[in-house]
Amino acid sequence: MSAANVIRLVAAREVIARLRSRSFLVSTGILLAIVLGSIVVGGIASANAELPKVAIQRSVINALPDMSGYAQTLVSEVSEVEELVRAGEVDAGIVSNSEVSPLGITVIGLDAAPGGLIAQLSIAPDVRILDPAEQDPFFAYLVALGFGLVFFLSTITFGSTIAQSVVEEKQTRIVELLLATISARLLLAGKVVGNSILSFGQTLLIALFGSIGLLITRQSSVLAEVGPSATWFVVFFVFGFVLLASMFAAAASLVSRQEDLGAVISPVTTLVMLPYLAVIFFNDNPTVLTVMSYIPFSAPVGMPMRLFLGEALWWEPLVSLLVLAVTTGFVIVVGARIYSNALLRTGTRVKLREALRG
Repeated sequence: MSAANVIRLVAAREVIARLRSRSFLVSTGILLAIVLGSIVVGGIASANAELPKVAIQRSVINALPDMSGYAQTLVSEVSEVEELVRAGEVDAGIVSNSEVSPLGITVIGLDAAPGGLIAQLSIAPDVRILDPAEQDPFFAYLVALGFGLVFFLSTITFGSTIAQSVVEEKQTRIVELLLATISARLLLAGKVVGNSILSFGQTLLIALFGSIGLLITRQSSVLAEVGPSATWFVVFFVFGFVLLASMFAAAASLVSRQEDLGAVISPVTTLVMLPYLAVIFFNDNPTVLTVMSYIPFSAPVGMPMRLFLGEALWWEPLVSLLVLAVTTGFVIVVGARIYSNALLRTGTRVKLREALRG
């Protein structure tokens, strides 16, 4: 058999074994239901929320279109409108301004342009922002949580599956039969490819269900805003998962018992957990996100987050992806050497130096 056929055979075996697992199917179904349910519930809650509040200067009320979708507060002076906006008592304000705007009005916002109100007025009026802000902090936190959680759960789930499979084959001596017909490197490649397909498939399903939920709840604007960075996340995820999956397999080959597995894969688990925690706690820190976007283990989370916030230049994701791809190739070569040298050694734990030396 050719190398491609061997890899395809091993990968198919990994995929079929997981798809036959009831626990995997149930957990995937629950995860997708949670994603879809949370978006639908959030959309319904936002639809049932109280009407947005707007302060309107009395002199322009007759020039405005139907404002029945807003809770209106009428005042006389521009300064009164600004005070209400700054105090948070209204979401935006509309004042007279025939000198600047051809429509004769100016819309006032606190830290961002009130897009819904501007669309309601049909013709874009002059907009003045009192305290500019780049992104809604809470929405940015939710996006960071989503990227970090998907990367963390998928990598931990399928990486641990690869590690347990390696140890199980060593412990039952099945690996000796496998290596009698195929090489260790092809066996490793098949395992990584098979679990990568499952992981990518699950990630794409999450993206699909999330998109469906946003469309159902008529939140297409959110989908348009998150879509480009989510696409980059999938691209970075492909390389990041292969890198970490190779490390999980190599680390697991050092031991022969399931009881010893936790100790050898804990450093790899830490590499998965750190980006998840960092992007949650430092999603509003440009310096930390910039550093994360160029470290291979955290780039799948850090760079898409910077793209969502609009902080990355056009060439930065390409450079970050190149660094990640080169690192992934290097780790695959080193991991394959460790895996090949340690796979047939049973009994006590194989030292990393011995596995590298062969």
